[in-house]
Amino acid sequence: MSFNTIYLMLMSVRMAPRLPLIFLLMIHGVSSAGWGVSYRHSHICALKNSSVIMSCTYTYPTGYKIKKVFWTTNPVKGKESPDLSEDPEYRQRLQYLGDKQQNCTIRLSHVTQKDEHKYYFRFTTDKADVKWIGDPGVTLTVTDLQVEAPERVTEGHNVSLTCKSSCTLTDRATFIWYRNSQPLTERRDRNNQLLLQSVRREDAGRYSCALHGHSYISPAAHLSVTYPPVNPVISISPSGEIKEGESEISYS
Repeated sequence: MSFNTIYLMLMSVRMAPRLPLIFLLMIHGVSSAGWGVSYRHSHICALKNSSVIMSCTYTYPTGYKIKKVFWTTNPVKGKESPDLSEDPEYRQRLQYLGDKQQNCTIRLSHVTQKDEHKYYFRFTTDKADVKWIGDPGVTLTVTDLQVEAPERVTEGHNVSLTCKSSCTLTDRATFIWYRNSQPLTERRDRNNQLLLQSVRREDAGRYSCALHGHSYISPAAHLSVTYPPVNPVISISPSGEIKEGESEISYS
């Protein structure tokens, strides 16, 4: 690159109008040095009615003092981002666990599908024009649980029931199973499947599942157990032919 080229570039920068400091902070590789927000998870799948921890840390250059820290959702360019702690929908459920130095973690309790948003941490400094919002944010998905099971199974056969969620739960989960609202205490596993081997008539009933440490219980799925009678059934067809067959008895 020639001297004249460098000179012209410098002159064009000097002649350009001054940019607001907030814009300068967004120039990659120059003004963004020392500024940033880091999230532990960019996506969280949480169980309905549970509490969610959104962990994050933030950094800023020396010489600045943090004035305000807060979380927001779906920010709109050119508009002031709302503070969720002041929103009636969140005020009683959101707890800031961080500080004004480095930690920006929050807890959001009793989550429902209405809370499915993208959440961002934001902070302002003692310099009026300096504000920062942390991309890419945290996407929250809230799921319930559903039991997937066949409607009926023949006595003596094996059957597998699955506790399903709409997304993969972020936290490791221990599954608990219930039959007719009574916990199957021996059925606690990190696997979301319940295997019933050599099914008996006593295994018939309404099955539901939950996660250990959570109050939410899935809707129940009904399992019927059928088996052939001990004695054969003799039937006579309209033609007068005698047939020997089997009928099924169902236990629910």
